[in-house]
Amino acid sequence: MSWLEQRIRRYEHRRWTADDNRRVRPFDWGLEHIGRNVNGPEPRTFLNDWIARTLAHSEEWFETNPAADYALRASENGARGDRVLTFSSAVTSRWPENNRVHARLFAASKSGPAVVVLPQWNATWDVQVKICLWLNRWGITALRLSMPYHDRRMIPGHERADHLVGPNIGLTLEANRQAVLDVRRCLQWLAGQGYGKLGLVGTSIGSAVGFITMAHEPLVRAGVFLHVSTYFADVVRTGMNTAHVWESLRASVSADELRRFWSPISPFPYVSRMQRSRQKMLMVSARYDPTFLPEFSDEIIREVRKTGMESDVLLLPCGHYSLERAPFSYAAALRMGSFLFRNLA
Repeated sequence: MSWLEQRIRRYEHRRWTADDNRRVRPFDWGLEHIGRNVNGPEPRTFLNDWIARTLAHSEEWFETNPAADYALRASENGARGDRVLTFSSAVTSRWPENNRVHARLFAASKSGPAVVVLPQWNATWDVQVKICLWLNRWGITALRLSMPYHDRRMIPGHERADHLVGPNIGLTLEANRQAVLDVRRCLQWLAGQGYGKLGLVGTSIGSAVGFITMAHEPLVRAGVFLHVSTYFADVVRTGMNTAHVWESLRASVSADELRRFWSPISPFPYVSRMQRSRQKMLMVSARYDPTFLPEFSDEIIREVRKTGMESDVLLLPCGHYSLERAPFSYAAALRMGSFLFRNLA
């Protein structure tokens, strides 16, 4: 192990241990969130049938129309020059706070290229604002989405977005579907406002949501995904940041079962939809990432390249958290900006 890898891994561990509010929550099938009634079949039987149908008809599962109640208002933090877009989510969860979508608009102009920015898990309201302002310098408008159960959509009494990634099988499926539909409604709003070439920027779980959106949304011309992987379940099972989630799941489901159960919210099953696609993709991977393990990143990069889709890859000698640090953040930001400018502006 090189001195750089040792230093990166020590930094990743320090950042991981700095979060002291992780809780091992109880396992729950939660299949009422995806349509199983009280007297429905046994959970595994229900899921196996439901997954086969959902993957075969994913266009229907991820379909949505524009919201009827888009509202754009001035931000309380006017110094940053952003405004806040709100609208009703296409998914009505049990929690009203989560069903009102909030997105921060950083407009470079009233038309032209625009992207939806999808933050990482447990991102706070101001996270990734710098990315939006950086994209503005390239002439690209940025709409920064708050993911389900995050910041202003947080359930009262919760400190973390445990409903987006948690040991409740059905709720996690519903929440990630909701994220995709929220992104599509953001894209539909941008198109309705006259923005032309549209794209996505996703980080960590935002990259998974963005990848699935890109595979189903023809409005997307280009996507930049920071940290990429194959299956949602494999990240949860092997990743440092989700060890507490797997701790609850492992006694009730096997690794293979979980991979199948959460396959509809995983990028890998939708790679085949990229065949002959004219969309463009940049995938950024970290060589020493203890959260999105490199073997999973390498696998999806190989599979995307097999489709013939035009794709770029940036491999950096850093980890999950340390991608935010110089010089890695500078390298990623420069590649991201030039890629989106080339393909959208």
